[in-house]
Amino acid sequence: MKIKEIRDLSSGELQQKNRELTEELFKLRLRHAARQLDSSAMLGQVRRDIARIKTVLVEKEER
Repeated sequence: MKIKEIRDLSSGELQQKNRELTEELFKLRLRHAARQLDSSAMLGQVRRDIARIKTVLVEKEER
């Protein structure tokens, strides 16, 4: 996800997206441990998306 797309979401939508990505990261880690993951770059991408969402959530709280 791009930061512009994330900033357009409401706080509730951001929290929901954060939960979804956290679950996806868990599933990716399991697949990676079982050596069934084709691209380990997906782990980093999902982690960065989670970090972006958390950053925007903190920014919205400060306003």
